[in-house]
Amino acid sequence: MPAPLTPRVMGRLRLANQGLLSTGFPTVPDAVRWMTAMQAQDLGAALWAVGQRVPGTAASDVRAALDAGTVVRSWPMRGTLHLLAPEDLRWILGITSGRLMNMVAGRHRELAITPDDIAHCRDIAFKTTEIRKAEGAPGATREQLFQAFEEAGQLTKAQRGIHLLGSLCQRAWLVQGPMAVSTGKVGVQQLFVPFDEWIPESRDLGRAEGIAEMLFRYVRSRGPATVKDFSWWSQIPLTEARAALKEVQDRLVELQYGGNSYWLSPESAGMLDDGVPGSRSLLALPGFDEYLLGYQDRSLVLAPEHAELVVPGKNGVFKRIIVAGGEVIGTWTRSANGKTISVAPEPFVGTLGPAAERSFQTQGRSYLKFMAG
Repeated sequence: MPAPLTPRVMGRLRLANQGLLSTGFPTVPDAVRWMTAMQAQDLGAALWAVGQRVPGTAASDVRAALDAGTVVRSWPMRGTLHLLAPEDLRWILGITSGRLMNMVAGRHRELAITPDDIAHCRDIAFKTTEIRKAEGAPGATREQLFQAFEEAGQLTKAQRGIHLLGSLCQRAWLVQGPMAVSTGKVGVQQLFVPFDEWIPESRDLGRAEGIAEMLFRYVRSRGPATVKDFSWWSQIPLTEARAALKEVQDRLVELQYGGNSYWLSPESAGMLDDGVPGSRSLLALPGFDEYLLGYQDRSLVLAPEHAELVVPGKNGVFKRIIVAGGEVIGTWTRSANGKTISVAPEPFVGTLGPAAERSFQTQGRSYLKFMAG
């Protein structure tokens, strides 16, 4: 008999589809490609988000993928940094960047940014990266580009610089490449490089075809999910998302729950017959993890009365979360005292039971080992 649908069962299906249960994915690029795009404005959080999906890896493995260009980091949607497979970035930008540029048009007027300014900065950026390459560096830092912009008369104060840089990336002229190295240590930022040099081969998908592929891959990796969840995540208008659903729904399964239509892959739906795994799972996920952030409606896995404990003041900054059996039951912290780094749970209600506490401590040790590697 199929398992009855409950919020926890739906949550565990999402855990399984995101590679957060069982064996996960074999490599870092495999995980990122499966997820299509993973929010990554906080690089440390993004590293752990990948690490939770690729067992046995270390943070250095994700950095190595960025260094090699087998994973890239850019602004494909919602004006926010994400990790993507390199071959996916250009066609996704072709779908999403126009709407984003329209959304920031007013801010560009306030900052006195014109199309000619953006083209001028493109030329400056290409020249600067050429100079850096001749000097033996694979790209230019944000500060080096800003300095070059200023020297050419393009002001960078009051967020003007980051808007110019973002515009160059939105137009697929620049992309973030290898990690920057400073004073012999791993840096926390990436170098900017010309897009076509870093990603010489890209897939070519038209808008309708691309939206249909994005929707199918979103549902396959995040289902059960609604078409509204996808529209919010991708910022693709709901009318186009619904049209795309008609193109792919014969490859998906529909679940009715709480008066809404949720979609998932047939393989995922099969778990309802065989038994959805993860009922005793406990995970310490990073802030901004797609498990919670990747949906418009998060109430299936996070009780509305606890939402502000994850995003205090609704300020858009997501705290690290503890997920038990498909439900977000608390947050967790990381603190440093000298060279000693520790983690601590902050459950929403009471304290963790003995078994959950042991599981959390195991997760904490895995996190510290991962980030140190």
